[in-house]
Amino acid sequence: MKPKKILLMGVSGSGKSLIGSLIAQRLAVPFYDGDDYHPEKNVKKMRQGIPLSDADRQGWLRTLNRLFVNNDEVVIACSALKNEYRETLRQNNEDMIIVFLRGDFDTIWSRHKQRTDHYFNGEDMLKSQFETLVEPTLDEAIFIDITHNAEDVVNAVMRALQN
Repeated sequence: MKPKKILLMGVSGSGKSLIGSLIAQRLAVPFYDGDDYHPEKNVKKMRQGIPLSDADRQGWLRTLNRLFVNNDEVVIACSALKNEYRETLRQNNEDMIIVFLRGDFDTIWSRHKQRTDHYFNGEDMLKSQFETLVEPTLDEAIFIDITHNAEDVVNAVMRALQN
C-alpha cells in the first residue's frame, strides 16, 4: 500500500522541493511546494534576510494543512521546523507521513551558495532555521540523510515508505 499523504520537512536547502517533486512523480500524486504558499509579506521579510516569527507562519501552515486535508493523495514540502508547526499540519490529517531530510549546516550552506534567484537568502537566515529546528522524534518521522545525490535520496525515501 502506498502512502497517501507525505510531508517532506527540513531546513531551507535540504532538498525538499526537488526530492518532494521526484517522489510525487514516482507515486503519481500531486506535489505542492510550501514556499509557493507564503503570503507576500513573508516573502518580503525573507528577501530582506529577516527570519519569520511563529505568528508569520500560522496562516501559511493553516493553508498547507488545507492542501493536505483537501487531497486524498499528496506530497507537500514544508520546513515544519517545530513540533507545533507539524501539529498544525497534522490537524484532521492523522495519516500524514513525515519524512525529515536531515543534513548538517555545512552541507546545506554549500547548496545554498549555489542557488540563484531564491528569496530565502543568507547565512544568517539558514543559521536561524537551524536554531529554530526541533527535530522530530524517530516515532514521528522517517529520517533521511541528504548527503547523497538526489536519486539516492529519493531511493532511500521510497524504500523507507515501503516499510
